[in-house]
Amino acid sequence: MTGTARELDLAARRAMASRNAGAARTAIQHLLRTHPTYPPAWLTASIFDLDTGRPGAALAAIRHGLTLAPREPTLHVQLLRCLAAAGEIAASRDALRLAEPLAASAPDLLHELGNAAASLGLQEEALALMRQARISLGNDPALLFNMAAVLRYLGNFAEAESLLDDLISRAPHDWQAYALRSQLRTQSPAQNHIAELESLLRTACPPWAGEVQLHYALGKELEDIGAHHRAFTQFAAGAVLRRNHLRYDVAEDVDAMDRIAQCFGNTYLQQASVGSQDKKTPIFVFGLPRSGTTLVERILGCHPQIASLGELNDFPASVIACAAGPGAPPKKLDLIPASTAVPPAHIGAAYLARIQGRAPATSHFIDKLPMNYLYAGLIAAALPTAKLILVLRDPMANGYGMYKTLFQQGYPFSYDLDEIGQYMNAYYRLVAHWQRTLGPRLTTIRYESMIASREPETERLLAATGLAWHSACLYPERNPAPTTTQSAVQVREPVHNRNIDSWRHVAAELAPLARHLVGIV
Repeated sequence: MTGTARELDLAARRAMASRNAGAARTAIQHLLRTHPTYPPAWLTASIFDLDTGRPGAALAAIRHGLTLAPREPTLHVQLLRCLAAAGEIAASRDALRLAEPLAASAPDLLHELGNAAASLGLQEEALALMRQARISLGNDPALLFNMAAVLRYLGNFAEAESLLDDLISRAPHDWQAYALRSQLRTQSPAQNHIAELESLLRTACPPWAGEVQLHYALGKELEDIGAHHRAFTQFAAGAVLRRNHLRYDVAEDVDAMDRIAQCFGNTYLQQASVGSQDKKTPIFVFGLPRSGTTLVERILGCHPQIASLGELNDFPASVIACAAGPGAPPKKLDLIPASTAVPPAHIGAAYLARIQGRAPATSHFIDKLPMNYLYAGLIAAALPTAKLILVLRDPMANGYGMYKTLFQQGYPFSYDLDEIGQYMNAYYRLVAHWQRTLGPRLTTIRYESMIASREPETERLLAATGLAWHSACLYPERNPAPTTTQSAVQVREPVHNRNIDSWRHVAAELAPLARHLVGIV
């Protein structure tokens, strides 16, 4: 294999683009051996290593590249990617700030930096970078979509909708844009996109993933105007199509939850970490998606001594890293017993190290990853000062809420009513186990009670955190903090009970779910 550095680099990139990992690896090794001082070679090597699950090698490669070209913006952007993948949040933010001025004349890189800032929870900074990129990129469809997403997180729904209208007019086959637009406000009989969405489903022949987006968008808008049965038909069509393209067995998740209850009982909790803890108090808010965890998060976030860090994956990542050791991460069912062999203090220390770069100035912070209900015993043992708050909602309302939501990732059980029921049955067994074993360490909040009796329930919620009463917590809709959850629009409305029993409109259609939930309250 011969050629100039650029030719060899292009050959390696072509192999990567064709997903020929063997050929790409061979090409990159030859490139680095023959042209070790060519900076783009180290960028290509880093991208390949990161894409093939070798973040440590990726980080080493890009750092070497930066010794050769310390002011090359593309290398700095890749450094940011590598640091973020490694969970080094503080270093990622430093890398972002360093890359910004270097990328000032490269709008595509500014756009990418905006996406990175958003993923790091820096939504205002993300929007500023995207606005700067737009000066040169204009109405680039990808940029318009990403700007609209960030504006939604920040609560600027009108501008987000305007951008999406513009995007759809320029790129009518951007199916995801229709789904996002439908979420930005409650549609009305006089102002909606129902006819447009129905026409697209009849005539546009989108690919299956686009069809799924359109079905969920139409279902949401039909439900907004009170056409509940027509809405259910659309949700069901989208869910069937999505489920048909998933490889998933709900029995594995049911087995996992039962094994968690077996492994993390009183005997395990007796080895709770008693080592030194971070001075800041973590508040873990968890529960099934669409159960009300975001409302609880927003209520708590109104307290001046509490800041929310959003939906962090840092505790599960710490468990996996500690249980895996130097080898490959264990499979899901093997991870459960493997994690019991790790001293809880090690997991707690790993978690605190991972979130250090995000730690706010307040004394308490919220970690609101819904699926931390799988890790409640580990959290209690690893972080003795942590507060654990479980949010429960009426099972039928919660189940239907999941069914009519198209999640960006995760929750593969949510696209089939029978599988939702099986999953929820196992979930409630696990919840009962945590309530028995964790006792007063676990505070259970009922969504319906929080709506109906807001002040006493808010008092109880704050008491669980150990903080004094603060009246601002009664008005979560005034919380200005960005939110990236599915409830980003709803949480900016005053608390209401309009949707508590909306599932009853389609109770007959939900019979496959209901038969699994008999006796669960």
